[in-house]
Amino acid sequence: MLEVREVSKKFGSLIANNNISFDVEEGTIVGLIGPNGAGKTTLFNCITGMYKTTAGKISFQGLDITNLPPYKVARLGAVRTFQIVHSLKEMSVFDNILIGAYLREKNTEKAWEIADQCLQSCYLSGVRNVRAGDLAIGQQKRLELARALATGPKLLMLDECMAGLTSTEVNESISLIKSLKNSGITFLIVEHIMEAVMPIADKVVVLNGGIKIAEDCPEAIVQNERVIEAYLGQKYSKKFQLKAREEGI
Repeated sequence: MLEVREVSKKFGSLIANNNISFDVEEGTIVGLIGPNGAGKTTLFNCITGMYKTTAGKISFQGLDITNLPPYKVARLGAVRTFQIVHSLKEMSVFDNILIGAYLREKNTEKAWEIADQCLQSCYLSGVRNVRAGDLAIGQQKRLELARALATGPKLLMLDECMAGLTSTEVNESISLIKSLKNSGITFLIVEHIMEAVMPIADKVVVLNGGIKIAEDCPEAIVQNERVIEAYLGQKYSKKFQLKAREEGI
């Protein structure tokens, strides 16, 4: 579905992404992990047209989307959330989601139905008429997801959508992502909460210093010495391997 080929992004002399290539297969969940400053969000910005790439090619469903403006990428069905939430603070929660629905659906009644479904799916029914700027951080994260979901995405790219959530909210988000995957949505997820992304990812891509250092299934990634040294650490690696053995993975 998504093909990233030898993508590089420079800011002056700083190389934020250096010759990165990987695929996101349709119907899968791909995790994109790495330490702070690894270039994950920069790569998201290049894929979605927020940044122009310095080199390389990005294709979505066979179409070259390299350096297309964000609204065109979104209309094709590749939609993202932001690490720092970008809600329309003076508008209600429902109206924020409705704006997402109008990207594809011009019929008001149908757009309202879509927005209402996304409101319920993302556990926001209780704050439907609340001003978006008054939400707690966990609710703001779910609003980002609901608005993106309302656009009818084929590929949903989540940039740390679980950061700042309680353990209950994280579990709700995991359940929602699994459900959306079963409905046909493909995911590319940047996440620092390994306990959330590792169990649901079909594949994990690891960046460090703007370079891809690994790409494999989660079970192999947690045993990769380069990944352990650069990011995971021995403690988490052993913890994940032990859990995997207990669950028969």
